[in-house]
Amino acid sequence: MAHSSGDPESAGTAPSDPAPSDPAPSDRASSDNTPSDDTSSAAAPADRAAPADVAPSRTTHGEAVGGQVGGTRRLRTVRQDGTPVYRHEQPLSMPAVTVTRFGSSTPAGPAGHGTSAPPDHRHAHDFLVLTYVERDAGAMEINGTSRSLRTGEVHALLPGQVVTPAAAAAPADGSAWSVSFTPDAVPALASVSPLTWTGHPLLALFAPDATPVLVPEQDRDRWSRQLAELTAELAAPERLGAREAVASLLTRLLIDAARLAPPQPDTRDALVERVFDRIEETFREPISATDVAATLGYTPGHLTTLMRERTGRPLLEWITERRLTEVRRMLRETDLPLGVVAARTGLRDASYLVRRFRSRYGVTPQRWREAQTR
Repeated sequence: MAHSSGDPESAGTAPSDPAPSDPAPSDRASSDNTPSDDTSSAAAPADRAAPADVAPSRTTHGEAVGGQVGGTRRLRTVRQDGTPVYRHEQPLSMPAVTVTRFGSSTPAGPAGHGTSAPPDHRHAHDFLVLTYVERDAGAMEINGTSRSLRTGEVHALLPGQVVTPAAAAAPADGSAWSVSFTPDAVPALASVSPLTWTGHPLLALFAPDATPVLVPEQDRDRWSRQLAELTAELAAPERLGAREAVASLLTRLLIDAARLAPPQPDTRDALVERVFDRIEETFREPISATDVAATLGYTPGHLTTLMRERTGRPLLEWITERRLTEVRRMLRETDLPLGVVAARTGLRDASYLVRRFRSRYGVTPQRWREAQTR
């Protein structure tokens, strides 16, 4: 695949990108060229525990933990209320998928592979999480609402939701699987606008008002086997076809979960829909959060607050997410130079695209593009 020699990166190295200071709320809401409060430099320190983001309960390091296989989590930013937000960091050779097994004496992967403790603190993430409970596994809080983790249940978490492990200890024999992933790990979702993710049939369980579902007892062994198979593929990325197998197994898991989801009433928020429509119409232009807010008759600060309250993510982050989804699509499907990609996605220039992409995904666009063609 041909690339322009004018792209501002060489051999996977991007220009230096110092970590931005956390802007004031008004700046954060109004500046299109300033990272949102859920965006930070790729130089942010790694999460020491590399936790899974749906924790059955508060545990100590190494207690009631099976293991973690796949990518890791890296601290992306810390919100003004002190809540850390994590992003995926994945080997380029594999889709952005991580499996964590809780409460099992059998490691999720080969002995010693990826063992870690679940987080014991309030946190959020910028990826999707699906959790299957094999045996009662305690509880957690989602956006302040307590949620028990009961045998056979499947729970789904959206990006931006705040997760707090429950204070009570999980049962000694409790166990659960947690699968965290980004939508582009699923081929059918790779080019779908993030503004419509929750309306996609494969993500039926991730609808904003969806509740946990129960796997029929006769299907529970199959769920455990599929999760074990997904884990085995993630643990052996050098295996022929591992990348395709992971995408296929994750897709099958989402299909099974979606088939369990009951029909949902149309509870779309009218304001959120108006904001999303406006972003979809204009994200290819150099618009800012201020521009979107003004068009809809709001101040940027007020609209940013409303979007966070109603979607878990601020206004500017939705604009950025839409742009970077299109950037990834163009990197994957075309050989256009970065300058052209930047111009067609509302970003300032190629250098700015590199900084934003690396801050968001922990890798330069060029390296990411090359990995998609291997």
